[in-house]
Amino acid sequence: MLNPDSPNDIYRREVDARAARAHVPGAAPPVSDRSAAWVEVPAENVGEALMQAWWVNGIDHIFFSSGSDVAWFQETTVKLREAGRPVPELVVMLHENASVNAACGYTAVANRPVATTAHVELGLMNYGDGIHTASRGRYPVMITSGKTPSAYGGTSAGDRGQEPIWKQDLPDYGSIVRQYVKWDHELNSLENGALTASRALQVAMDGPQGPVYMSIPRDVALSPLNGIRFPSVRQLGLPRPPAPDPDSVTEAAKLLIQAENPWMTSTGVGRDPRAVPALVELSELLALPFAETGSDRVNFPASHPHFDAADTLQEADVVLVIDALVPWIPHYDEPSPEAKIITIGLDPIRPRNPVYEFTSDVQIAADPYLALVALRDEVDRLLTTARRNVIKQRSQRLAALSSHRRAAQREEALAGAGNSPIAPAYAAYELGRVLDDDALVLVTPVSHGRYVTQHCPLDKPGTRLRSGSAGGGWGPGAALGAKLAAPDAFVALAIGDGFFQYGVPNAALWAAVKYRKPFLTIVFQNNEWTTGTNDVRRQFPSGASVRTGTFEGGVMDPPPNLALLAESVGAWGRNVADANELAGVLQEAVSTVREGTPAVVAVQL
Repeated sequence: MLNPDSPNDIYRREVDARAARAHVPGAAPPVSDRSAAWVEVPAENVGEALMQAWWVNGIDHIFFSSGSDVAWFQETTVKLREAGRPVPELVVMLHENASVNAACGYTAVANRPVATTAHVELGLMNYGDGIHTASRGRYPVMITSGKTPSAYGGTSAGDRGQEPIWKQDLPDYGSIVRQYVKWDHELNSLENGALTASRALQVAMDGPQGPVYMSIPRDVALSPLNGIRFPSVRQLGLPRPPAPDPDSVTEAAKLLIQAENPWMTSTGVGRDPRAVPALVELSELLALPFAETGSDRVNFPASHPHFDAADTLQEADVVLVIDALVPWIPHYDEPSPEAKIITIGLDPIRPRNPVYEFTSDVQIAADPYLALVALRDEVDRLLTTARRNVIKQRSQRLAALSSHRRAAQREEALAGAGNSPIAPAYAAYELGRVLDDDALVLVTPVSHGRYVTQHCPLDKPGTRLRSGSAGGGWGPGAALGAKLAAPDAFVALAIGDGFFQYGVPNAALWAAVKYRKPFLTIVFQNNEWTTGTNDVRRQFPSGASVRTGTFEGGVMDPPPNLALLAESVGAWGRNVADANELAGVLQEAVSTVREGTPAVVAVQL
């Protein structure tokens, strides 16, 4: 049976409580009608039904960007709140890209869905790489947009009464995002819109979680109703996560017990906080080292002696991969052909990837937490005294490797003290010194992310997040969303300057100022894009760019003044290029955030 504190069980209980609060009994249907138990709410039109259905189903916020076709969101929010009906809060966003990324950050922390809305297909396209991030990062975001109405002028509310409508008319809005969402739908006036809202969120929350999309024509949103009855997500039902096949667990346990040089990694097992201690227990039982390969979450405590203490992947004889899309780069860094591979995940073969070349000897399609618990128990049952003694010796070796590695990392960081421009390892080291152990840190710098992991060793599940995608714009919006979901947490964003600007930071910072949801941003500013410099070097090592030192199109020259960008929307900003000043600037920035103002520190590397 599932632990009652699993994220989805917490969500189920919340939906039940909200449904009870929102239910307004009306004319009773026949006793035999299953819909007798459905939620009933007062609603004069479809838009009012949607807003209440979203709230009942756990949505607290709608990240909102204005448009004539979504004005009903504004009116409905004010009207229902005035009537004492609970509805999600509209969070005003200056740009849709920051909006959808804020939604991603919110769901990652809150463990419940959230919604966005945008102006017709133009706003939908403005979501940009945030749609990719919502998909690849597996965020259960209810993405919506307006859509051009079909009602002839003068025939209904919300009709075709504006000139731009003909320019915004397309036959299939869903095709814009269909490759990135689990479900898409155009709402029509003949269906139960509140039921459709529940259905969308049922799909979003089912594992693996992910975004869903609904387009809402204005005339449909304003279609009249006389109250509505609908099932909540809880009533529709969320499937319990699948348990692992016992025979596969036994096979995997035997391989791991006999391994002389095991290796394991995970990208997202920490999405379920219960899975982290289960993974640690398995690691300690087997002296199984954890390799950090771009984790989306805190999957394994960074201070643990088994963290990043593995020998090279090429030397591994048994490899355990848990919920990782890209555990290694084939050909460039991969296990030997003789190594046995064990893969665990809800969808370990990744069916949505047309080409997926990662081989595996034991595929366990199951909830990672349930699989880890079963594997731990089976290993403990099968371990002999002789193997336990061998494993104990390996554990001592891993502890020595870990100690040596940590000393080398600290030495590298401190070697940069006093240097100008500032060494990235030293910048991360000073960041780690000003953060508390329970800070919530979002990490997106492509070039220097490993330093943040090394020197900000956040061990608790949920204290470190990455986007889970290849999109660059996640950070600023996601930090805002994370702060909205955890208002008492100290939220920090570590990000490269290229990704910072991709994320429309002025929109996220403006909202952080407006809603007093401050977060700290430290920008690793090297005035270039990794793809425009390092990748050019890698692909053309003897080319003209390397020979002349001219990376045309790959550098930001002159660099933007990021402190002034922050100040332009009411945030606090500092540019720092002298390592001797960095500690003081970071301490001032932390104090500023604690006092209620977002802060940006741009560190010149």
